[in-house]
Formats: sequence, structure tokens, C-alpha cells
Amino acid sequence: MDSYTIRRFLPGDEAALARIMRSAIEQIGPRGYSQAQVDAWAASSDPAKRFLKRAGRGDVVVLALEPMGEPVAYSLIEPDGHVDHLYCDPAHAGRGIAGRLLDEVECVARELGQNRLFTEASELARPVFERAGYAQAERREFAIDGVAFHNYAMEKLLS
Repeated sequence: MDSYTIRRFLPGDEAALARIMRSAIEQIGPRGYSQAQVDAWAASSDPAKRFLKRAGRGDVVVLALEPMGEPVAYSLIEPDGHVDHLYCDPAHAGRGIAGRLLDEVECVARELGQNRLFTEASELARPVFERAGYAQAERREFAIDGVAFHNYAMEKLLS
């Protein structure tokens, strides 16, 4: 765990982020969602160029890098405190990386003057957010391309 470093997004990271997102959805997603749900989720995943646009509009991406410097996990926070993404490469999942990323997200939120973080956590991410001190507000039902989904609205107040 200590061998991972955390840093902010740099142009050139976008392809790795898209790969991490897609592989997490396709390989970890089936642990909590049907194959139809995983397929719809993966089809809606962000293309690499979208990360550049999001960074350009003020969203902040924090990354975890393995010892050779390759990104293996990331989280994206919007300026209003919305944590929109938290994804980890399946080969690196379960090592506490997500918790470290959420700690850094809190630092970013404070830099942005926010005192509240909020997210819509997947079935699989909900325990990670709970361990980081987020409280569940409600279960949300929605659809992606006609496929029914659920996630959890969660929030954390910063002191």
C-alpha cells in the first residue's frame, strides 16, 4: 500500500483513466450487477478525451500510481463537492487505495472551499465510502439505455 503515490491529473493521463474506468466496470462490476447492467455501464463510460474537458472546466482528478508510475486508480471531484468517479484497476483493488484517494479528495474539497462532499456510490463502492465516513441518504433507482440500475446517494460533512 505504501508503494502507491497520489498526485493530481496531468495531460497525458486521460487514456489510463479511461482504461481504469472501463476495466473496473467490466471486471469488478459483475460482483454487484448483472451482465446487462455491466454492459450498459461500460458502454456509457467516459472516453479518454472527456477527462481533458472535465479538467479544463475545473474538475479535479486525483490518481494513485504504482511504483513504476503507472496510474492504477483515480477519483474525480467537481468544484461543488460532488465526487463523480472512484475507480480502481482490478489488479490493485482491495489494497486501501480508494481510501487514500478519498482522503485526497477531502483536501481538494477544502481547497475549493467546500464543507460537504456528496456522491452516488455504486453497490460496490458504497462500503468504501462508508469506511471513509460518508452517510447514505437514499437508494436511487435509474436507467442507463433502458437498463434498470440502483446506486446510493451519500454525503460527508467536512469539519
